[in-house]
Amino acid sequence: MCTMTAMSTPAGSVGATEITRRLAGICGPSFARFAGAADEVAGRLARWVAVPGGPRAAAEVLRLAARHDLSVVPRGAGTKIDWGAAPARVDIMLDTGRLAGVGHRPASSPVVEVGAGTPLRAVQATLARSGRRLALDPPSPGATLGGVLAADESGPLRHRHGTACEQLVGLRWLDADGELVSAGRSAAELAGVAAPVGLDLGRLLCGSQGGLGVLVSATLRAHTLPPARVWVTRPVWSPLEVHDLVRAVLAADLDPAAVELDLPAAGSPPRPAAAPAAGATSGPGGRPMSAAEASARANHPAMAGRRAAVPPPRGSAGELAVLLEGGRSEVAGRADRLLALLGGTASLAPDAPVWWRRYPFAPGDTALRVEAPAADLHAAVYALRDAAGTPLSVRGSAGLGMVHAALPGSLPVDRVAGILAAVRGVLFTRRGRCVVVAAPPAVRREIDVWGEAAVIPRLREAKEHLDPHGRLAPGRLPGGL
Repeated sequence: MCTMTAMSTPAGSVGATEITRRLAGICGPSFARFAGAADEVAGRLARWVAVPGGPRAAAEVLRLAARHDLSVVPRGAGTKIDWGAAPARVDIMLDTGRLAGVGHRPASSPVVEVGAGTPLRAVQATLARSGRRLALDPPSPGATLGGVLAADESGPLRHRHGTACEQLVGLRWLDADGELVSAGRSAAELAGVAAPVGLDLGRLLCGSQGGLGVLVSATLRAHTLPPARVWVTRPVWSPLEVHDLVRAVLAADLDPAAVELDLPAAGSPPRPAAAPAAGATSGPGGRPMSAAEASARANHPAMAGRRAAVPPPRGSAGELAVLLEGGRSEVAGRADRLLALLGGTASLAPDAPVWWRRYPFAPGDTALRVEAPAADLHAAVYALRDAAGTPLSVRGSAGLGMVHAALPGSLPVDRVAGILAAVRGVLFTRRGRCVVVAAPPAVRREIDVWGEAAVIPRLREAKEHLDPHGRLAPGRLPGGL
């Protein structure tokens, strides 16, 4: 436990030390403390960290916050804590690490209930013992299930199975007043007899980054591990070439589990394997960062998994990779057909490419997520490169029209704003969008990270229903909600 010292700023009429004592009474003496240098959300430092031991304790933390008008931001492993807009304030960071565990169900059960604070890799290891898995493979190392849902993060398997949100069977969460809310499907609905009921509100929590509720647990479908997996890859050089190849793959009835693209910044020198962390030379508010803060930031979970696996040689080709899963003989047959379709430069491998499930952006970059209909993705990438005035690294799910890209963190804010405006203008006419996933603090403060968000009216209704006083991650949602 970190040594706690009194803070001078009171929380209403109660002093900071008294708030700490009450949090310790709820969570246990070793699980409540004043926040440290690494306890921040998108550059906004927290005041306290509370690690409740279960849903009841988490509810008590929320009730304490309500009594003293304190804001609360949930945190899982912290792998995406710097994503999105900065909250207006972070009084209590509610760490979900003890809201963990995998529910005990028969190995034949089609679903599994998982605590929000459970690392996804631990869930997969548990299910693998009975030959099952969750069809989730987000790139963030160490991510918790709650963090994946809260950020609406997805990986290559989204192509066949959908996002984690789309795979939800049930969800339990706490609203701002500490009331436990449950939503789910009945057995009949699971069997496809009736339409799902009660999950619409819960699904709005996906991507809400803690702004609508504190996730307690989620129930998702469990899938049988595929007997065989192979990757078919082909070098690619341009977005238009990728467009033509993806269209051919999707039209060929090959049932791919994933269709992924890695298109490096052709002709540009590779960046170092480890770039400085965002804001590494300055802390919140632009003040100089201490050595302890810099070390904490550099070792933060959010800094992992955000660098190229192997820097590509100057001017190297990109790669299109298709994952095939299923029975051994039928996968072999589909792989032969795909190799013939992609031509003589295509190759077959039992392992994923080194860039698979890795983001193309490094700490300190302005990271973008570009979404468009798959048929228009090449136009979006060309628009992005034209606006930037240089080729940019692009990586992601080409088969779904969703990729990530990286702008150098050294670009001036007005330059980033101009690039975003140009790309969003092109995407608007193609029913697409460009979201700023993460950015240096100076950039994040001056730009709209969300762009056009058609879901704002629904989010506003949900916010007013679940958090009418704006205590949960205020300002994190689109529209500043």
